[in-house]
Amino acid sequence: MMITVTRLNGNKITINALLIELIEEAADTVITLTTGNKIVVKEKTHELIALNQQFLQTIGLVAAAQKSE
Repeated sequence: MMITVTRLNGNKITINALLIELIEEAADTVITLTTGNKIVVKEKTHELIALNQQFLQTIGLVAAAQKSE
């Protein structure tokens, strides 16, 4: 359930991908979690989407969603 991202200072952190509520990209990329916590990261929005999709595929949620459509 986790993806690894990079803070602006270069430290890697691992967050629960299911808690991502919003990703904002301006000068920096800000991830807002459902808990209200905000994390500023180096990755761009499209990279975070790809990481999240990859995670969802590994747990079978993407395949399940495609079958239901």
